[in-house]
Amino acid sequence: MARGTLRIYLGAAPGVGKTYSMLSEGHRRLERGTDVVVGFVESHGRPRTAALLPGLEIVPRREVVHRGEVLTEMDLDAVLAREPAVALVDDMAHTNVPGSRNAKRWQDIDELLDAGINVISTVNIQHLESLGDVVESITGVRQQETVPDEVVRRADQIELVDMSPEALRRRLAHGNVYSADRIDAALSNYFRPGNLTALRELALLWTADRVDEYLQRYRADHGISSTWQARERIVVALSGGPEGRTLIRRAARIAAKGSGSEILAVYVARSDGLTSASPEELAVQRTLVEDLGGTFHPVIGDDVPTALLEFARGVNATQILLGASRRKTWQYVLGPGIGATVARESGPDLDVHIVTHEHAAKGRGLPMARGARLGRSRTMAGWLTGTAGPALLTAALATSASGLGFADRMLLFLSLTVAAALLGGLLPALVSAVVGSLLLNYFFAAPVHTWTIDEPQNILAIVVFVVVGISVASVVDLAARRTQQAARLRAEAEILSFLAGSVLRGETALPALLERVRETFGMDSVALLERGGDRGRWTRVDSVGPNPAAHPDEADVDVPAGDRTALALRGRVLPAEDRRVLGAFAAQAAVVLERRRLVDEAERARRLEEGNRIRTALLAAVSHDLRTPLAAIKASVSSLRSDDVAWSEQDEAELLAAIEEGADRLDHLVGNLLDMSRLQTGAVVPLLRETALDEVVPLALKGVPEDSVVLDIPETLPMAVADKGLLERVVANVVENAVKYGPGGERVLLTASALGDRVELRVVDRGPGVPDTAKEEIFEPFQRRGDAPRGTGVGLGLAVARGFAEAMGGTLTAEDTPGGGLTMVLTLKTAPGRPLARPDLPAEVTT
Repeated sequence: MARGTLRIYLGAAPGVGKTYSMLSEGHRRLERGTDVVVGFVESHGRPRTAALLPGLEIVPRREVVHRGEVLTEMDLDAVLAREPAVALVDDMAHTNVPGSRNAKRWQDIDELLDAGINVISTVNIQHLESLGDVVESITGVRQQETVPDEVVRRADQIELVDMSPEALRRRLAHGNVYSADRIDAALSNYFRPGNLTALRELALLWTADRVDEYLQRYRADHGISSTWQARERIVVALSGGPEGRTLIRRAARIAAKGSGSEILAVYVARSDGLTSASPEELAVQRTLVEDLGGTFHPVIGDDVPTALLEFARGVNATQILLGASRRKTWQYVLGPGIGATVARESGPDLDVHIVTHEHAAKGRGLPMARGARLGRSRTMAGWLTGTAGPALLTAALATSASGLGFADRMLLFLSLTVAAALLGGLLPALVSAVVGSLLLNYFFAAPVHTWTIDEPQNILAIVVFVVVGISVASVVDLAARRTQQAARLRAEAEILSFLAGSVLRGETALPALLERVRETFGMDSVALLERGGDRGRWTRVDSVGPNPAAHPDEADVDVPAGDRTALALRGRVLPAEDRRVLGAFAAQAAVVLERRRLVDEAERARRLEEGNRIRTALLAAVSHDLRTPLAAIKASVSSLRSDDVAWSEQDEAELLAAIEEGADRLDHLVGNLLDMSRLQTGAVVPLLRETALDEVVPLALKGVPEDSVVLDIPETLPMAVADKGLLERVVANVVENAVKYGPGGERVLLTASALGDRVELRVVDRGPGVPDTAKEEIFEPFQRRGDAPRGTGVGLGLAVARGFAEAMGGTLTAEDTPGGGLTMVLTLKTAPGRPLARPDLPAEVTT
């Protein structure tokens, strides 16, 4: 039986019309005669969505009893038994009620697909597993119901249901998404314009990437190597020279003209050891590329134009940017240059831009290293010049009727020897000198066509020719080797200068340093290894690149970085001359590792210092704030014990009330002090369980006057995950603070609502408020606004409240109250496995 196909409607947020689109597609297929059933659809009370259900066959839901409540889920067995051609299954990220056959609805969908049933489903971008952290940073909501990205990627069709944030907010305001009592809360929380814009961008980019994956797969399956310009990808060719920054900025301007363009900066490193480019300049250019939204790619290849074009075609690039050559005019006799070669070989599917810059035609400074760095084509040219060149010159001179003398012909052969030395080095030049001398003797020294020489001056001339040829070749090769050494020393000096500068700057980014090693030496991976003892096991401290070595024996190159650390590189064996610079990198890696550990120790010392500061402040607070209620209690007790005064019953009652009030204040102060001490020492271990806010919150209001708080907690509010005792202390401290600083006669409003997988408790007062710059300061220990509080206390109430909230996995933040005042927002997670209240707005935000 063939597996069914999966079509997914992907949305950026609730309310964009995913379910509506799914039902509309169901009606279209039904009209074409396809057997369509509704496996599970949740309309969320939206009339336009519910209006599409009539006319479609609906498979009855399965009822499940969970913790005394009757819940409904899709009846998977009934849908399988019905065997429709197409099943409509809403919300594939939904978590099934415990006791169901599958934990997630997407697993139910997988069973339907295995049975050959085509499925149409829906999902929101925030429910993709890989985007959980991103969505949480945007919305502040951690999605509990997720679906693996691979499940969505396997879909045969993914259709994005898009809507602008303004249109979605208008739809929400018109009551087309949520009920009227939930609209304001939705607009001011999850459905803020910034949230919706960011989620929309995530959905668009994710969908675009999936389209690109499909395109790459199609091209690979059909063997298509030419570029399809479906998306602008601009490859910037970097040489490590100063013109790289100009190229990167020009590429950014080109990319800005088209939406969705990508910038890929490429540096082609040769495979024979230390690169000749400036590592410091490459680091600057890499940072610039990443700041402009591009990516940096080091590529290894001896033939730069070929490597560059292979990379461009591999990523389906549409444009290549190269800088105008820095070579001087006379240097073009050695070849057309990289830019001209890339332009010639690019073909019609790649646009090549040659960008001028201030360094064009001004020379490259020190020539490129020779010897091993000449490359195969350059070496072959030298050998051809040294061997075939003399033969061709002999043929040309023999067939021409020129009146050149023997000395003139000898100078022509000498020029070939010098050319062979320039192109291929010493050995081709030596061969050219020997071959040239033999040809001069045989064809041009009398008697010709014999190996004998009659005239002594010709013998001397040939000997001088060989000596001069060998001398010139040696001098040229020596100059080339000196140039190579100078280029290497320059590269080493720049690398060592960079390392010294990083030491002075105090840089501690170990991965960045290892990445620099990998790029500098053109390796596949680099790892910093550390041994626990003299014979302990090696552990990987940090690494970059694929398949890093876990032991020095697994590396192609390993260099000691310290007594118990080593730098392990994989990719190829480096020449011996590169190990000096590699040793400097290894020493720097050890320094960075040690500095990182010192920073950690300094952080621990800072925490200890913070604890000492808090203890000092605690002693100062105890010396004043605890003595005040003690003095009141002492005075009242002394008065009652006095025999000199006859106290009336009313007076005694007032003195006893003062004693009780002072004792309550002491109890409150000491409780906060003990709580703060527990938080500082990490001794708070909450007992998290399902908690009903409407049961805990009233208990927390005993410390404030009865008419000072207005309580509004809906009965449909989901259960929260909290420690009842800690939650009561948090609410009590926050409410007491609000009542204390609120205006007389103005009651504090305490409301609760659900938002996705969290529950929010808001304490709203109409007091003087707090400036934005001080909203975090009020949660610091021993902070009292203005240093002149109207009430009493040591300034620990809000600090303790936030500490307890975070210990329970929640948050406590401060916001401005519209119209003036301060709103404290306590956020807690909803209990897992419990259904979210359907009439509640936030419950639907996750569907």
